[in-house]
Amino acid sequence: MDYIVRATAAGGQIRAFAATTRELVETARADHNTSPVATAALGRLLTAGTMMGVMMKGDKDILTLQVRGDGPLQGITVTADSKGRVKGYVLNPNVLIQANSIGKLDVGGAIGRGSLSVIRDLGLKEPYSGQVELQTGEIGDDLTYYFATSEQVPSCVGLGVLMEKNNTVKQAGGFIIQLMPFTEEEVIDKLERNLSQVSSVTSMLEDGYTPEMILEKLLDGMDVEFNDTISTEFYCNCDKQRVAKALISIGKTELESMIADKEDVELKCHFCNSSYTFDTDELKELLELAM
Repeated sequence: MDYIVRATAAGGQIRAFAATTRELVETARADHNTSPVATAALGRLLTAGTMMGVMMKGDKDILTLQVRGDGPLQGITVTADSKGRVKGYVLNPNVLIQANSIGKLDVGGAIGRGSLSVIRDLGLKEPYSGQVELQTGEIGDDLTYYFATSEQVPSCVGLGVLMEKNNTVKQAGGFIIQLMPFTEEEVIDKLERNLSQVSSVTSMLEDGYTPEMILEKLLDGMDVEFNDTISTEFYCNCDKQRVAKALISIGKTELESMIADKEDVELKCHFCNSSYTFDTDELKELLELAM
């Protein structure tokens, strides 16, 4: 089962999150039929999105993460809520590129240079929005940079997706560790030492580490206190009614032209690839609503 743990350490000087997300990343891979490097890129951003989503307090708060780059992947969009539900897609799911110099899936190469945007819709007049230039395109580094520059919260973000030989998802997960403004130097030094001894998220998951064990290792000697556990899943709230609203919004002229074609219209949800078909009679009903 996929889940997130939330914890504090060093007497509240550190807050931390860790997640295992294999099932939700595999669901995304199957829905979008992504190539291995596209799965790794999407999986990392989904994992970050679900952990950042549960940082929000309100039931209706929505977080959107957008990566846009000049590489062949073109971009990724992920949306999460505060209940551990997340969805997302890549613009070019079929990207195939060479492994990087250390033989790993080259997520940075697939994304290229570009930007990372973080948009939080907290139900206020204007959503909160921050944008940074991509540092490496590897996503973990880019979010670490985003937290430090846009939110002034020194953080460490680790994300990983490991693929099976048959291109299904073998492991996926991540962590976010954040320092509070009053964190003492000795705590920072200890954390840096601990982090330097960790090779990767996926190697820990492969060794059987749970999210709790990951945080215990990263925050060793800092009195970790686990606050709660939140289940997480790939979840899309699309349905025919929502898609019908989108069709109405394209306007009278477009709908009339679709009706004139006398063909069924099939629309797909970006986020989960579900298909919705509207026949001519249904399109005529929507046209009346659009008048």
